Amino acid sequence: MSDKPDSTLASAFASSPNHGARAHGRAPNCLVLHYTGMASGEAALAHLRKSEAQVSCHYFIWEDGRIDQLVREERRAWHAGASCWKGERDINSSSIGIEIVNAGHPGGLPPFPPAQMGAVAALCRDIAARHGIPPERVLAHSDIAPGRKVDPGENFPWAWLATQGVGVWPDDVAPAANAPLLASAPLLEGDCGERVSEWRESLARWGYDIAPGDTFDAHTRVVVEAFQRHFRPARVDGVADAETQGVLSALLRGFGDRPV
Repeated sequence: MSDKPDSTLASAFASSPNHGARAHGRAPNCLVLHYTGMASGEAALAHLRKSEAQVSCHYFIWEDGRIDQLVREERRAWHAGASCWKGERDINSSSIGIEIVNAGHPGGLPPFPPAQMGAVAALCRDIAARHGIPPERVLAHSDIAPGRKVDPGENFPWAWLATQGVGVWPDDVAPAANAPLLASAPLLEGDCGERVSEWRESLARWGYDIAPGDTFDAHTRVVVEAFQRHFRPARVDGVADAETQGVLSALLRGFGDRPV
């Protein structure tokens, strides 16, 4: 098999043995972004290439913007783990996984350097163009595994990335002419009723793994935290306050329910 990377942006093929066939001939329809969460990029890359680790990714982006490919795009890399998005539970078969070197929460959430983020933006645009991946399907690991994963973290510059044509941000959605001011009463763990039922339905429409119900339970809270970590990172508290409700409403108005 050729060791030439699939993307012309990758400078090397650092092969990992941790991959398999995509189930049922699935083609990639989403991008999943991760941080490595380890003390160094060298340690993270070595881990992703160990067969006993049983984990890998398609691409690996260093702090200086260098890009390595570990698994061919046609193959199923083992990066997502137990996860779900819009009812799809084998995310590994339907995604391309990108690991971004960053110590993450264990290392105090250091910033992502400009050179690295430039490479992230360019690689995501390249992959999305070649596979027809829509912007709303550029996802955080925390989106597809709420409560289990928190990467790439609340310091990841999603808003900036959207200005580079990657992913979506609520500022890109024009407000509805009759949209109410941010005055909705907050919803929080322990609440019950029709508003909670509608809120859970809205989270599921966006893609989160949350079943119908009228109780704001612990799972609802961690899903809200995942949503905030991506789209309202200034305060990740699991409370569906007026701002959080408004952001989700705007995203659904602009991008919700579009076919893959």
